[in-house]
Amino acid sequence: MRISDDLDIDESEIEERFIRASGPGGQHVNKTESAVQLRFDLAGNTSLPEAAKRRLVRLAGSRMTKEGGLVIRADTHRERERNRAAARDRLRRLIEQALIAPKPRKKARPSLASIKRVKAAKGQKSQTKSLRRKPGAED
Repeated sequence: MRISDDLDIDESEIEERFIRASGPGGQHVNKTESAVQLRFDLAGNTSLPEAAKRRLVRLAGSRMTKEGGLVIRADTHRERERNRAAARDRLRRLIEQALIAPKPRKKARPSLASIKRVKAAKGQKSQTKSLRRKPGAED
């Protein structure tokens, strides 16, 4: 399965099971297995970088199994092939999202002018409060 120009996922790492879809559909839905349950073996994958794997686990959330597999279920369409394509597309988009590294945070520092403003405001508030004290109650 092609993810990007320089990344392919081996088909042996993807397992598809066809199951019965839930919801409306009349008698047809009770006798056909049109929903797809796609399992991607993330623990056994060798083509994804480790950082991307960690991000993918975080993105997948409850869709991850204890064994390190990613389970995607697609049952929105009535046809098996459309559900299969939808599940594969969701997997591809999840992996693409995991490959994007977050921007590193730059430490910000307050400007000299803002520090002076804060200190001036603090001094003003201190003076206001000192005027509220009872006369002769100096410590």
